[in-house]
Amino acid sequence: MTRILVIANQKGGVGKTTTALNLGAVLAGQGQRVLLVDLDPQASLTAFLGFDPYRLPRSSYSLLMYDGMTLGRILQTPRTNLALAPGSIDLATAAIKLVQEQHPLTRLRAALRESRMLFDVVLIDTPPGLNVLTVAGFLAAGEVLIPAQCDHLAMLGVRAILDLARRVRDEMGNPGLKVCGVLPTLFDSEAAYAQKTLDDMRALVPVLQTVIPYDTHITDAPHQGKLILDYAPDSPGGAAYRRLADEIRQRE
Repeated sequence: MTRILVIANQKGGVGKTTTALNLGAVLAGQGQRVLLVDLDPQASLTAFLGFDPYRLPRSSYSLLMYDGMTLGRILQTPRTNLALAPGSIDLATAAIKLVQEQHPLTRLRAALRESRMLFDVVLIDTPPGLNVLTVAGFLAAGEVLIPAQCDHLAMLGVRAILDLARRVRDEMGNPGLKVCGVLPTLFDSEAAYAQKTLDDMRALVPVLQTVIPYDTHITDAPHQGKLILDYAPDSPGGAAYRRLADEIRQRE
C-alpha cells in the first residue's frame, strides 16, 4: 500500500523542500519507488531536480485544475526509482482560482488514488502558509510530517499545522489523516537555545528521534546541482537524512 506523506509548516525556511528532496532520494536509493509532488508556486523542488518551472507543458497545477487529468501525463523521472510531479509558476494562480471558481480540492487525491503507476512512498511538498494548496496536500495524504527549525518561534508554525491536520481529519473528509511527527531541522548544537527548544517541543508534541543538524553541505548541494547523497553522503546532514529514511520506514 502506498504511503502518502505531506510535508508542511506554516513558516518558510524550515527545510520542507530540502526534506522532501533528500528523504525522497535516500528512500529511492534504498529501492523504494518514490513520487515527489511539488505544490509550491516557487517550485524549488522542481528546479533542484533540473526542470524549468517556467517551461513545463503540464504540472501539478494541471492535476489541481483539470478534472480527469492523470498523473502519468505530468510525471518526470529525474533518477532511478524517483519520479516527480513538477510544480510551476501557475500554482500561484491556482491558489486563487481554486477558491474563486470553487474547484474541488480533492483532485490531487483522486489522481494519486486512481493512478496505475505503483509507488511505495509519495512525498508532497507544500508552500509555507495555510492556503488551499496546503489543504489539497492534506486531503491527499495519509500522514503529516512537520519540519520545524529549532528556534523560539518553532512552536507557532507547528501548532498551526497540527490544528489544520485536526480540521482536515475531523471536518473536511480525510478521517484517516495522522501526524507522523515533527522533524527538528537546522539544529545548531552550539546555540544555547537550540536544545531547550528541542526539549520543549518533545514535551508538547510528537517529535521524531531523527534531528537534522545545521550543515552547510545540505544547502550547498543544490547549488552544485547535486543531492546530498551525491555531494556529501558522509556529512552530518547526509547521515541524518539516512537516519530519517530508516525511521520513516520503521514507522510504516
